[in-house]
Amino acid sequence: MIYLVLRASQAEDALALILRASTLETLSRTLWLAGAVTFSSVLLALPLAWLTTRSDLPLRRLWGVLTALPIVLPSYVGAYLLVSTIGPRGMVQNWLEPFGVVRLPEVYGFPGSLFILTLVSYPYVLLGVRAALQNIDPSQEEAARGLGLSRWQTFWRVTLPQLRPAIAASSLLVALYVLRDFGAVSVMRYDTFTRVIYIQYRSTFDRTSAAVLALVLVALTLGLLLLEQKTRGGGRYFGGSATLKRPAAIVKLGKWKWPALIFVSLIVIAGVIIPAVNLLYWLVRGFLSGEVISDLWLAAGNSVSASGLAAVVTVLAALAPAIVSVRFRTWFSAAIERISYLAFALPGIVIALALVFFGSKYALPLYQTLPMLVFAYLILYLPEALGALRTSLLQVHPNMEEAGRSLGYSPLKVFRKITLPLVRPGVGAGAALVFLTTMKELPATLILAPIGFKTLATSVWSAVSEAFFAQAAAPALLIILVSSLPTAILIFREQKLS
Repeated sequence: MIYLVLRASQAEDALALILRASTLETLSRTLWLAGAVTFSSVLLALPLAWLTTRSDLPLRRLWGVLTALPIVLPSYVGAYLLVSTIGPRGMVQNWLEPFGVVRLPEVYGFPGSLFILTLVSYPYVLLGVRAALQNIDPSQEEAARGLGLSRWQTFWRVTLPQLRPAIAASSLLVALYVLRDFGAVSVMRYDTFTRVIYIQYRSTFDRTSAAVLALVLVALTLGLLLLEQKTRGGGRYFGGSATLKRPAAIVKLGKWKWPALIFVSLIVIAGVIIPAVNLLYWLVRGFLSGEVISDLWLAAGNSVSASGLAAVVTVLAALAPAIVSVRFRTWFSAAIERISYLAFALPGIVIALALVFFGSKYALPLYQTLPMLVFAYLILYLPEALGALRTSLLQVHPNMEEAGRSLGYSPLKVFRKITLPLVRPGVGAGAALVFLTTMKELPATLILAPIGFKTLATSVWSAVSEAFFAQAAAPALLIILVSSLPTAILIFREQKLS
């Protein structure tokens, strides 16, 4: 932030830069895309969450896993797969050329960006809403049904209001994800703030203008955070009893079973089957044509080591702000919690170049080293670890810690003996989330990685930039396979809790 302010202060007329037509157009495009993706994600996730938790949908637990899997797909991989499927020189065009079809309609711009970002974003809403549905006390819904409300009326008047915090929090994550996305909008050639900032840095080397645009992005993030806080409201959403909740009754779909199966199947086909088939197609095609992918396993090892180190460091760094925000509620702790989300909206390119400035000026031994890259990951993904830890801490009653203190334990011993074992699921979830997203991080890795430190993400990007779709298939497939492990841990943990 200091870097952005220093750079922006060098602009001759920052206000004129913000108010010029191109900036306002970029602002409208960014807001339009963020709003459309968030709305589409909620529209998909709500019925999917209800069908996989509350209905008698056949194989609903399997569908619960499959519908969440698109979360492992990096946005730039999804965009590359879309272009390589129905774009110029794509798979479908190759199939149709014998029939005289030489060019398919364009997929670039807003439609392609909306499709891909919705596909990789809706699982965030799905997982949040599904967890909320599993924690709702069914007695309130049963009481509404007993008073004569239909199932539809009960959902709108009783269930949906209780899902509001989960929907608001998940929608915030999706909106922030879209604001800071670089890969999909770059492949789709859709100018949002992240792509414009990248072009300013890479093409014109105009860091002052890019810093001004980045500060506008920060202001957008603040607006989203305030909107989410207002949407969340001050209501309380726990039940009237502290006893163990009964599972909700399973609703029989009846004649709606087949339409529900078709709906869920289409989502899985679009988000899982087609990407997998596409990747295998380009992988086999590259293998048969004799293409050689150099340093693939070295890139995989670099990705795993950097992501694993980032997961550990970020979870450790998130412990203190999580404890302060939960156990010591003051305006200061609330401010720390809110400020921590700002970095999540900053594009990786901005954080990377701020660290380049810092490293080259004040920490030269750390410049272009693995510790500097891991520190960038920490800044970018601290909110993910913080959110998981806060959720676990909120479920630990303070009386348990107070009992430990009354028995003579020091605060550190209380944390080690009582608090830490109880929040271990949150620690694991936070580490898995950070590992998953770090594996997919692209712009920060491109700029801050040590010389010769090739990762799977940079391998995919360099191949896609040259339209070498076959060469991009192997590292893209490896990213998905490696990222599937922490995702499976999160999903199966949720299934176990349900």
